[in-house]
Amino acid sequence: MLRGRAAAAAGSLILVATAAPSALADGGTGAGKCYDKRFCVRVDIPAQPGGEDAKTKPPKSGNGDSSPGESSPDRCAIRLMEPQPPAGSTLWDGHSPDDGAIYINPCHQNGGPKGTVTEEIEGAAFWSQTPPAAAVDPAVLAQRAVDSMLLAGPTIASPRAEGRYTVGVPMWLWVTPSPTTWGPNQASASAGGITVTATAKVSSITWSMGDESRVTCSGPGTAYTADRGMSPSPDCGHRYRNASAGQPGSTYKGTATTTWAIDWAGGGQSGQLTEVRDTPFTVSVGELQVVGQ
Repeated sequence: MLRGRAAAAAGSLILVATAAPSALADGGTGAGKCYDKRFCVRVDIPAQPGGEDAKTKPPKSGNGDSSPGESSPDRCAIRLMEPQPPAGSTLWDGHSPDDGAIYINPCHQNGGPKGTVTEEIEGAAFWSQTPPAAAVDPAVLAQRAVDSMLLAGPTIASPRAEGRYTVGVPMWLWVTPSPTTWGPNQASASAGGITVTATAKVSSITWSMGDESRVTCSGPGTAYTADRGMSPSPDCGHRYRNASAGQPGSTYKGTATTTWAIDWAGGGQSGQLTEVRDTPFTVSVGELQVVGQ
């Protein structure tokens, strides 16, 4: 199959070496800093077989049906050169197309900070008898672990959608914690012999009350009990100054937003991630009615 691809590519592939092979193999300057295998050069290859010449760009990788931008943390993944160069090309380093294949590595681990793409190391090609092991970025696995947690918005206990509240009376705000709505939540993801474990928990919750006020609390809030009377919440509360009668639907429309702090470690690296989730709510607020004297 490789021989067939090589034959089909003959006459349509333009390869331009920017440095001598000996300098490249010794890890010299220029394109020779592209990969630490036997032979690599900077090449210009056609964007499509038989089409116009175009410089090879770093691969964009995703979930198989999308292509994120070059800021993707796994944009340096090695890929097969398509089409393969013709037999006899210097890229084969004296090998036959039957002996292996030519691969592209757009990022050289020794040519700059890991994961960077520069003009100097762009378009690196090398021969390999077997497909190289896919490089795995621990940060990518960390995000996969977080995604598997299925983190959700907070489960609001108060204010209750069916409740009626009064202007000036302290409102207690609280949520019902669970692993997916508050944490802690832990999950792992593995690939390429690397396992990354992430631990997530909510660091704060911000209540947008629908009356242009915001309340930020560090915890889930304290549940109200009848013996508390008219006292304000000790850690997370609000007072409405106006009734909701003039609002659409005669209710204030608010949102409770949680911020998740996530620590991850694995593959010799560690880091932090942040996720946010929200849940909408409505509040009916009326005036205090005084009957009689």
